[in-house]
Amino acid sequence: MGIAADFVLIILAGLIGGILARLLRMPLLVGYVAAGVFVGPYTAGPRVTEIHEIELLAEIGVALLLFSLGLEISIRDLQPVRNIAAIGGSLQMIVTTGLGAAGAVYGLGLSWTEGIWFGAMISVSSTMVVLKTLAEAGLTSTLASRVMIGLLVMQDLAVIPLLVILPQLGSLDGLAWKLARALAIASALLFGIAFVGTRLLPKFLRKVLQWGSRELFLVAVVAISVGVGYATFAAGLSFALGAFVAGMMLSESEFSHQALSDVVPLRDIFGLLFFVSVGMLFDPKFALENAGRIVVVVLLIFVGKGVILGGITSAFSYGNMAPWIVGFGLAQIGEFSFVLARTGITGGFLSKPTYDLVLTCTILTMALSPVVAALALPVGGGWRRWWKSAPVQHAIQLPPAQCSAHVIVAGFGRTGRAAARALQVAGIPVLIVESHYASLTAIRDAGFEGIWGDIATDAILHAAHAGEARVLMLTMPDRNIVNLAVERARLINPGLILIARALRERHVAELRAMGVEAVIQPEFEGGVEMVRQALVRYDRDDASVAAITGQLRQELYGARRD
Repeated sequence: MGIAADFVLIILAGLIGGILARLLRMPLLVGYVAAGVFVGPYTAGPRVTEIHEIELLAEIGVALLLFSLGLEISIRDLQPVRNIAAIGGSLQMIVTTGLGAAGAVYGLGLSWTEGIWFGAMISVSSTMVVLKTLAEAGLTSTLASRVMIGLLVMQDLAVIPLLVILPQLGSLDGLAWKLARALAIASALLFGIAFVGTRLLPKFLRKVLQWGSRELFLVAVVAISVGVGYATFAAGLSFALGAFVAGMMLSESEFSHQALSDVVPLRDIFGLLFFVSVGMLFDPKFALENAGRIVVVVLLIFVGKGVILGGITSAFSYGNMAPWIVGFGLAQIGEFSFVLARTGITGGFLSKPTYDLVLTCTILTMALSPVVAALALPVGGGWRRWWKSAPVQHAIQLPPAQCSAHVIVAGFGRTGRAAARALQVAGIPVLIVESHYASLTAIRDAGFEGIWGDIATDAILHAAHAGEARVLMLTMPDRNIVNLAVERARLINPGLILIARALRERHVAELRAMGVEAVIQPEFEGGVEMVRQALVRYDRDDASVAAITGQLRQELYGARRD
């Protein structure tokens, strides 16, 4: 079966590795990397045969991850951290490369040429690992995470000049021209992506949605991410960088939330391929033969990069725990070091032992990164207590776009529209979530804030700030969507008050069992209202009408009354 058999083997190994990681209370990516070691070429047992093809597929995972990040992080989001990203990021790359080169020369006995390659390779951090760690911890919207993302973007951009400069270390003739040419091509391409992303892609997606096919919308979103990524790759830039820029452009449109929701499952599967492919590069024999040297180098990388990044973060006036979070979070070596390492070994700039050392240290730092990142708050808090610094504050989330204690009304049909208007008259803040794109204009024309997307997905619930909401009102007549939305909303906000529409009589008991506070069945309510209208025509007083309709509701809905 060739690559198909390899794909099945990787998925099964990734599942086992992920389960073991969860049982050991470790991040999933650690289990994925361990699975890669198990099915790799350096260990006994079942092994992947088409390694190169799997690595190519894994690059799609990196692109989809950065595309989804771009959908979440718009240009406006990165504005507050632009100074530390541009200036601090450049400074970090220079300092880390210089100190890494000196350490490699005087500590490992490398030549200065190899030393500079070594320093450059360890200066980049892993965008894939950091984003995966932040997403699992639910910390993508903290200020410290925005600083980290800004620095990661700068590092990814810096790979472009590094690929030009490093091969020219032996002869610097014409370096300025080559570097200027590469930067000009990069600037022109990114400008073109920005123009297409803000002017043409929204119109294209709007046209796709008019045909009413969610499947075609998903295909279009994936095609945009990998298509733009391939365009940047063909121009000599990073495949993943192009996907990230495309995501950032679409983040400014009304499609971002649903596009993110649709692409997440695909992203996670291809992301698994990436981490397994990283594990397959690990050679246990080389690691055992050079265990002492590897341990020392890995420790120095974690400590050195942590101090440099933490110091730069502090120098840009980011206080509280931000320097510790940034320093510990970005202390690993990144996936772009693989690109630099391959360029170095194929061009004859790196020896095989140096290549193997960098490769091993990269894999180990990536695998250990979630564990190291989790130490940021305990170590930082202990340090501050030791030096009797100001009290440690909790990480602060950036202010949400919507107000807190609001009502989320899912569905803008007749029921949802009437409920939203009544809440608006009562002065209660309302946010509409609607799955039909055509209704978005009507929502805004009616004076409401609206999000287009599927309320049953985590991404849309987070976009609607379900964690800060007081009430979620599910008005749509779709049993499956209502049930999924109830389950996922409860996980995000256990205290959220849920009001849900029951499609059939048996659905009432089902929602009751799920903990929904108020269940509304339209046919029941129609019957109750008809009885009330009849009693009013018979001149019954309000007390008797209320007693009779209350008894009827109790019989219809069961022992518990809403």
